[in-house]
Amino acid sequence: MNGADTAFVLISAALVMLMTPGLAFFYGGMVRVKSALNMLMMSMISLAVVSVLWVLYGYTMAFGDDLGAGLLGGFGHVGFHGITPETLTGKGGIPVLAFAFFQLMFAVITPALMSGALADRVKFTAWTLYIALWVTCVYFPVAHWVWQSGGWLYKLGVIDFAGGTAVHINAGIGGLAAVLVVGRRIGFKKDPMRPHSLPLVVLGAALLWFGWFGFNAGSALAADGAAANMAFNTQIAAAAAMIGWLAYERLRHGAFTTLGAASGAVAGLVAITPSGAAVNAWGALLIGVAAGAVCSWAVGLKFRLGFDDSLDVVGVHLVGGVIGTLLVGVLATGGVGGLAQLGKQAVGAFSVMAYSFAVSWLLAKLVDKVIGFRAGEDEEVGGLDMSVHAESAYDFSGVGSASARSSVPAAGAGARPPTPPATNRKVDV
Repeated sequence: MNGADTAFVLISAALVMLMTPGLAFFYGGMVRVKSALNMLMMSMISLAVVSVLWVLYGYTMAFGDDLGAGLLGGFGHVGFHGITPETLTGKGGIPVLAFAFFQLMFAVITPALMSGALADRVKFTAWTLYIALWVTCVYFPVAHWVWQSGGWLYKLGVIDFAGGTAVHINAGIGGLAAVLVVGRRIGFKKDPMRPHSLPLVVLGAALLWFGWFGFNAGSALAADGAAANMAFNTQIAAAAAMIGWLAYERLRHGAFTTLGAASGAVAGLVAITPSGAAVNAWGALLIGVAAGAVCSWAVGLKFRLGFDDSLDVVGVHLVGGVIGTLLVGVLATGGVGGLAQLGKQAVGAFSVMAYSFAVSWLLAKLVDKVIGFRAGEDEEVGGLDMSVHAESAYDFSGVGSASARSSVPAAGAGARPPTPPATNRKVDV
């Protein structure tokens, strides 16, 4: 066992775990106050559901010996059968349990990413069931395709160092499929649906950025030069994407918004995820700028095309994932790039899109038919926090005078925060 590499992977896994609560803050600040807790819970429940399924069958479906067609892992490690603390894997010998712990955190955050597309309007029980079905039928097989030596995309030569296809494209297109089944929020394109807490958004983005070093560099599975290159490129791409997003936003909407800065950084992190180990610093800069500007443009497509992707999962994760995956074929160094590699990257990106969209749509339809996916109209209008969780994000009952308190509606009863200046992309139609 290589102690240094093992410690590196375990620390990286802990960083990736932190990303899910970070995502909860990021998304939680972006929704209206009446459903803020529900948004937090839609991310946090993934930690519970996916962790249990990973032990039961998820790990073996993703990383078990291939069944023969490159589509799915075998079931020899159900319940982690045959794996002990001394069982080793990786470049220099790390415990399989360390590798499984690291990969579990990827499996946890991927369905949580989808939750932003469905914010404000779905039943919590339906969402929990959808997570369980989705990781079983979509994430575990796709992870096997991309990262296991027997997977068909792995054997084809598709480069996805840390999850551009299996995580971001997968979650982005899966979220879009579910949105098309569930439908638009009440008041979409009519009512202001601005973030209730931009400080929470920035906090969440910062936690995501911090955890992303474990997400990307940790995928080297060793404390080596590949990990160092990936960590450095992660920082460069996120910074460049923030600048690219803000520049486009200033030209298009006339302002540099806080939400734009946070979202731009995340777009750069998404795009560098598949490509960062294959490019140099100049490549990371170009990928970041491209992701920031293009994703900033892409978030407006929901208004033109009429699909209600509440928190821009499609515009950031799907589009950013495609950019990063394809640009490997253009910007990869060391003789890796070229038209042949670009073709392989395109096969990887679009095959995952096609499979994930079709299966995600069918699963969302199944959940909708069996228990109903969408919350009731009164619950949606009044806010899901009180109706589902019997709590509110903020308790104002002890703040201010009695007269002031009596004039402010309860947070869970449909109250909206004061309207800020109209520079927020959520209302720029």
